[in-house]
Amino acid sequence: MSDVVDRFIRYCKIASQSDETKDPTVPENIPTTPAQFEIARAIADDLKELGAQDVTVDDHAYVLCHWPASEGCEDLPTLGFCCHIDTAWQSYGSPVRPQIKHYEGGKLVIGTDRDGKEVAVSPQTNPGLEHMVGWDIITTDGTSLLGGDDKAGDAEMVSLLARLKADPSLPHPRLAMAFVPDEEIGHGAALLDIEAFGAQYGYTIDGGPIGEFCYETFNAAEAKVKAKGLSVHTGTAKGLMINAAECLMRYNELLPAQDRPEYTQEYEGFYYLTGVSGNCEEAEAGYIIRDHDKQKFEARKQLMVDAVSYFNQRMGKEVLTIEVRDQYYNLADVILRPENKHLIQNARLAYASQGHEMRCIPMRGGTDGSQLSFRGFPCANLSAGYYNAHGVMEFVPVPELEGMVDVLVDLVARYAVPQKEE
Repeated sequence: MSDVVDRFIRYCKIASQSDETKDPTVPENIPTTPAQFEIARAIADDLKELGAQDVTVDDHAYVLCHWPASEGCEDLPTLGFCCHIDTAWQSYGSPVRPQIKHYEGGKLVIGTDRDGKEVAVSPQTNPGLEHMVGWDIITTDGTSLLGGDDKAGDAEMVSLLARLKADPSLPHPRLAMAFVPDEEIGHGAALLDIEAFGAQYGYTIDGGPIGEFCYETFNAAEAKVKAKGLSVHTGTAKGLMINAAECLMRYNELLPAQDRPEYTQEYEGFYYLTGVSGNCEEAEAGYIIRDHDKQKFEARKQLMVDAVSYFNQRMGKEVLTIEVRDQYYNLADVILRPENKHLIQNARLAYASQGHEMRCIPMRGGTDGSQLSFRGFPCANLSAGYYNAHGVMEFVPVPELEGMVDVLVDLVARYAVPQKEE
């Protein structure tokens, strides 16, 4: 078993889901689960054993370290990498029982879920499996997610340092590495100390199949719509009752139905109703708003505000109120600047060096880079090698896990020379 496979399996066994019920904008809530400290300490121990410099685990479970430049590269800018240590909350995340299965084609049975039903993947669910015959593939036993998102990235980052330690002749600038909590609930690197991190530019490693690359993300906002109703006995309610829960149902109908996630793809934005709660007197609905195009993004937010005003006007009183908060912005606004385009070109060449064609995808979501790039650390997103994230069908092919370490070794070598502005 290679070091990256061993490390990945060890990390996956540490269940570290984030908690979506806690407000990630409150620093006291970070990390939202104590288990994230456990995985943070495990990573930090590995980093210390390898001899990484400045290894720290702070009060919010952020892990930081540095790796010195190879000989002759000491004066080059520091290159940074970032991954997250939490796993998705949308599926079972504990206990995690990783296993290695040898794929011989056709249906790959992962195991059974908690109801005893078979969990399997196949070329019908994942066409990429057709090219994996004869490969070892890491899965769970079907009762939980695996955690490849993003523990594959965590393991690859640490294994990169192991490779550099084993062969000091490999060229690279000074490296900075950050492992951050609560990415899956929209927090991610929000509290990362950029100055202490000390990198001029770099990459997150939080993408899917090997070769994927992302420098475009959504612009993102969240909205909370509250309704204040009036409860009256149903027998004498005519002309008096205002049902807050029903008001939210009617408000939702004012938003364009074709712009929901289940009807959109690629560069198409959406409104997503994340949840509704309440009763006749008080009710609340949560939404997220997404669009790659900044002007369309602003128009979507305004439409939701205008719909509240329209509804209240029809009611003749203020029944609905709305709060809209921006979450992150499109990574492309930073990465496509001439001084940052080397992040795209060097990634393309690093993938190609290992026989992989880079596939640029417009991410229908965000990465830690969506925050960091607007805080002064431009970073695009590399693949980590996971498939079917956030569920019991998740798997990570061993050749892709190991192959990403090879890609990273080539990539850091490309930063062992000064970068030219395009």
